[in-house]
Amino acid sequence: MDQPLDTGPAQQRRERHVRPSRGTSTAHASGRPKITVREGARLEAVTSAGLQSRTRGQWARLLLAIYGPTLLASIGFGAIIPLIPLQATALGATPGVAAFVTAIPGIAMLVFDLPAGVIASRLGERLSIALACLVDAAIMVVVYLAGSVPVLALAVFIHGTTGSIFGLARQTYITDAIPLRYRARGMSSLGGVLRIGYFIGPLAVSALISGGEIRNAFIFAACMSLVAAGVTMMLPALSADRAERMTKDGQRAHTFHVLAQHRHSLLTVGVGCLALMMLRTSRQTIIPLWGEANGLPAHTVSLLFAISMGFEVLLFFPGGMIMDRFGRWWVSVPTTFALGLGLALLPLAHTATSIGILGALLGIGNGISSGIVMTLGADAAPEFGRPQFLAGWRVLSDSGQMLGPVVISVVTALAGLAPAAVVIGALGIVGGGWMARWVPRTEPVAEFDTELDTELETEQ
Repeated sequence: MDQPLDTGPAQQRRERHVRPSRGTSTAHASGRPKITVREGARLEAVTSAGLQSRTRGQWARLLLAIYGPTLLASIGFGAIIPLIPLQATALGATPGVAAFVTAIPGIAMLVFDLPAGVIASRLGERLSIALACLVDAAIMVVVYLAGSVPVLALAVFIHGTTGSIFGLARQTYITDAIPLRYRARGMSSLGGVLRIGYFIGPLAVSALISGGEIRNAFIFAACMSLVAAGVTMMLPALSADRAERMTKDGQRAHTFHVLAQHRHSLLTVGVGCLALMMLRTSRQTIIPLWGEANGLPAHTVSLLFAISMGFEVLLFFPGGMIMDRFGRWWVSVPTTFALGLGLALLPLAHTATSIGILGALLGIGNGISSGIVMTLGADAAPEFGRPQFLAGWRVLSDSGQMLGPVVISVVTALAGLAPAAVVIGALGIVGGGWMARWVPRTEPVAEFDTELDTELETEQ
């Protein structure tokens, strides 16, 4: 159990040391929203005493409990993603219907983002994560037993809603549990763990289904979710006044009131994150299609995509270090520009080598920016109404995920695949300019902590 919160003079002195960046005044004359590290530093001032007092063993237990469920659940998710359309066709669905069933989890996540914020607020992060895992395990059993496409479609819709609850509660918990100076590394590591899970899952299940039925993979996913629920209950409890911070003057936060109050952050940096997520999913869609259009065999396209994913896995932690050391601007803006430019240049690549080089560059950009959307959301989130705000933030990011393939599909139908790459790349470049305008250039978080920790050590 965490130690009681310290609200004495030392904490008050920490709050006085929190200041805006040299380039950003408290009045925000540039028009940027108040989403610098100031808000996060305020929470850090409140909770840092308990966090700093953790022993190495306590930190190891905390990190295992945070990332363990994510790794286990993502292994299960990654295992079934490519098998949902195959299971649908095995039940008699046409290719078009199977593709729609595959898209249902993403639609469910988008629809359920705001309700997920309410659930996380009422139940708390730890219980929400465990409940989502348990429900998902039961749903995977339903998928295994499903004898018709409608039952399968309903089951994967509920699977998508559990993913929304899991993702939101996990982000909220990490925002509260990890100190500010480690926040970007914590979020980027979360993104890296997800990527590792999505890589391991298909490999693990391929051996499982090679000698049996496809639906056996869903029992494997159910087992992963059950274990993830158990590990989740190892999560250390949050600070003692967690319930107090969920209310203000005896009133609970209401989702639409919180979103309206912080709409400026959502409509500026939040929209920039929407553009970034659009680029990420567009890359996953258009590179395989472009490779196929240029006559590359399926195994070559798969290899090129695996190489791109390899760069992502290798670079997620350095990206977090850059964000913590130099600020969020120096990752979010260059990454958005790089992804947009890389996609716009894709029509110039016609060989496996050139497509592979562009794919690798896109993978580098995507890997370095791992966790940036969650980090910016955590920085912007208010202390009061945090789950509700992050739910709105996820609506924007999930909308970007849905928008990318839609834009590619529409432009390809009207003008072809090459113009689609150019259009999505141009939108990304515009998004990079938008991010450059609205993402604050803040002082390194480590600089704050160095000064504050020095003072506390002096006092001790």
